[in-house]
Amino acid sequence: MADLLLKNIKKVYDNKVTAVDDFNLEIKDKEFVVFVGPSGCGKSTTLRMIAGLEEISEGELYIGGNLVNSVAPKDRDIAMVFQNYALYPHMTVFENMAFALKLRKMSKAEITRKVNEAAEILGITEYLDRKPKALSGGQRQRVAIGRAIVREPKVMLMDEPLSNLDAKLRNEMRAELIKLRHRINTTFIYVTHDQTEAMTLGDRIVIMKDGFIQQIGTPQEVFDHPCNLFVAGFIGSPQMNFFDGELLKSASGRYSVRIKDTEFALTDAQQKALEENGTEPQAVTLGIRPEHISLCAADDPQPHLDAAVDVCEMMGSSMHLHVRSGEKNVVLVQRTIDLPPEKRAGFSFGDPVSFTFSSSLLHLFSAETGKNLI
Repeated sequence: MADLLLKNIKKVYDNKVTAVDDFNLEIKDKEFVVFVGPSGCGKSTTLRMIAGLEEISEGELYIGGNLVNSVAPKDRDIAMVFQNYALYPHMTVFENMAFALKLRKMSKAEITRKVNEAAEILGITEYLDRKPKALSGGQRQRVAIGRAIVREPKVMLMDEPLSNLDAKLRNEMRAELIKLRHRINTTFIYVTHDQTEAMTLGDRIVIMKDGFIQQIGTPQEVFDHPCNLFVAGFIGSPQMNFFDGELLKSASGRYSVRIKDTEFALTDAQQKALEENGTEPQAVTLGIRPEHISLCAADDPQPHLDAAVDVCEMMGSSMHLHVRSGEKNVVLVQRTIDLPPEKRAGFSFGDPVSFTFSSSLLHLFSAETGKNLI
């Protein structure tokens, strides 16, 4: 079993800077968990503590039920894939992949079998006799992954392995990693700052900021129910739109939200959640994702906001409209097929538009704490 348990993990450097604080996480056997967050949030430091490359200042780390705080990296039965490939330039692909197995004194036949199996899985059999300098970035990364999987580790650690690749190759390698995790029986922990990678690869996502865990959940959970403003703004592309608003409560006890002079009613489920939490009227930040906003007529009777077009980005099947509503920049994602024929070619700068959204898709955050109120 290769389950992991991180209990109250903390990392403080000699200069008294705390990189990771109170990190608690249980990872199941064969689970694919992604650490995601902006640069400097502590995700790579956490990965390096799991690998044994960084000393744990406080807390306990268990791998397969065994406490490993003081266990040497080579004895943790883990493998790590780095951002910069870290291949030996003077060795062939075969020799790079076989190196760790030779150190284990495996027989030549066994080494050849394992390397060939890994090379076939990764589609690099034809490159086994080449040196790394004769390979593309994507091919080198496959070799680095192959060198890791031939060891059949309990835990596979990956530190931003795709960040040096171009966009097209990144997409291809993401698909390869998804297929790979179903072909090898190991636990994956993957670090990235790219939320698209996190959403497509992870069984669960651990979102970090300033050394602290912000939220843990499946990709859909953190997309649908972000726990605070940071998570809401970090997960999703384009980013969620935020409006300054006010949470109101009528004499009858019904809640609503007001943006500028426009009041939006809330659903029964939202009413119930606010009531159960004893939420008082207050200043709020209202969040709505670009794909959840609809264009409407200027005289539409339902609550709506007026704006003017700044930029229109044509994406083929959809259109990204950047509009200005008062002092607020707002992004709308519209399916091209849903637009009137005369607008499918795009909008012009300054075109007046009106938009609305369903209350059921709103997110309400405390303006003071940033926490989700529902």
